[in-house]
Amino acid sequence: MVAAFREGLKELGYVEGQNVAIEFRWAEGKYERLSALGTDLVRRQVAAIAATSTPAAQAAKALTATVPIVFTTGADPVQLGLVASLNQPGGNVTGVSFLVNELTKKQFEVLHQILPKAALIGFLVNPAVAYARSQTTEAQDAARALGRQLFVVTARTESEIDAAFAALVKKLAGGVITISDPFLNSRRDQIVALAARHSLPALYPVRDYVAAGGPMSYGTSIIGAYRQVGVYTGRILKGEKPADLPVMRPTKLELVINLKTAKTLDLTIPPALIALADEVIE
Repeated sequence: MVAAFREGLKELGYVEGQNVAIEFRWAEGKYERLSALGTDLVRRQVAAIAATSTPAAQAAKALTATVPIVFTTGADPVQLGLVASLNQPGGNVTGVSFLVNELTKKQFEVLHQILPKAALIGFLVNPAVAYARSQTTEAQDAARALGRQLFVVTARTESEIDAAFAALVKKLAGGVITISDPFLNSRRDQIVALAARHSLPALYPVRDYVAAGGPMSYGTSIIGAYRQVGVYTGRILKGEKPADLPVMRPTKLELVINLKTAKTLDLTIPPALIALADEVIE
């Protein structure tokens, strides 16, 4: 993801170590640290802030009305108050919005093709993210439309992830969908390992889970979003204003399938779904 950000900057002629410096700050999934990290960056009078999550964008927006901010978010940035509108952001903030709620229905439809007889589907959510409640509502509607029951489990710490999977197993969930969230994504190895240990089929939001051994993912390209953040940051460094740069919407969804993992879970992947996949890991 960092490489994609650098690639976006390079498209505008900026190369780290040559004509631009990047100050990295990692919250490591602890969102309460974001305000202090952002305060430090503002104090250092950075030329722009790339806020690569919803909590980071909200923290940065609360700290400065002058430093340009380029975000990635899975929520509606208008509803969050980050921008005035998608086409005309206004102010000092713009970026890339996944609008993950719109993906939830499609993710359930994909899982339905893999698990047509599963009556109960788990839904793993980090309640700390701004879009957790609205995405859970979308998931409930999607499950209901397919005649499924939904069992929501929440986790904002490593130990809570363990407890969430224990609850899924106790409820005899037939599968699980994980929302896209910076903390959960950072714990993908733990999540994939737990799903494998309990032989629980899972559909993940980004490719990284599949690369870590998960059976499949369906969602927007995180790599593409980070590249676009780099491009927008570069354009701002060249003098453009965030207020004039429309919030970007990913135009491509990617389906990634790990056939080796699917086989270990005794999952039958329909040939039609394999044909639609952007990447098949064998």
